[in-house]
Amino acid sequence: MKLKSFCAYIIVFAFCFSSAFAQSAKKFESYTVGETLVYEAKFSKAVFRGIAVADLNFSVERALNNQDFLIKAQAKSKGTIAKLFNYKFYQDIQSIVDDKNFSILKTVKRDEQKERRRDSTAVFNYKNREVTYIESDPNDTARAPRIVASSIETGTQDMVTGIYTLRRLPLAVGKTFEVSISDSGLVYKVPVRVTAREEIKSILGKTSCFRVEPEIFGENRLIEQKGSMVIWITDDSRRLPVRSQINSNIGRVEVKLKSFDYNSAASLKIK
Repeated sequence: MKLKSFCAYIIVFAFCFSSAFAQSAKKFESYTVGETLVYEAKFSKAVFRGIAVADLNFSVERALNNQDFLIKAQAKSKGTIAKLFNYKFYQDIQSIVDDKNFSILKTVKRDEQKERRRDSTAVFNYKNREVTYIESDPNDTARAPRIVASSIETGTQDMVTGIYTLRRLPLAVGKTFEVSISDSGLVYKVPVRVTAREEIKSILGKTSCFRVEPEIFGENRLIEQKGSMVIWITDDSRRLPVRSQINSNIGRVEVKLKSFDYNSAASLKIK
């Protein structure tokens, strides 16, 4: 995968995967209306060490029906990476989640990579056990939309709602899960392991966290190349993802929690 497309996708992948075991978790409530999480991604290894890559922003609101949840996620390139390669990317993903069983109902995405633009919608039909993905090019309205349909199962999530599902799980060292994630109309099975409990420094101070390792790299996986990813999630009632580390053939990307708010998504700004 080329550097340009890899940078755009790796930032979104930083905290996005799901689990088919969400219905068994009752202790932790991850869908808190008003919660906003802001992250910064930087290269931390090889020639790009210390170079800022992107800001990420996740927020939880109520959907228009005032019942379901609306999860908003944005990833935007920043700093030297945009200037060095004359490359900018932006992704805006809005996910509607059923407030009763926490299943994903609909995903709307805008994907911008330099001059390239793509708008897409994925609709999850659990009665027919199918997700239908429709992608269009706003720069070429004469172009026929790309349509992909795949079978789904209970517990399938999109790339954003997955992290909220993961936060609801009864995490414990040694536990393993097989996750089901839908992206661009396709569905992937992702093995996830909880490998350790570690003390991690973050804006929260030194905090005990679970070390979670989803296998998103490899043949027939989300990213078809060699690499690895680790996510650290606090071992407390908040279940906050405070850090992620992605290793790839272009270096290491560190994604760290920069700020968080539980009152109003609109009240928090990236500094």
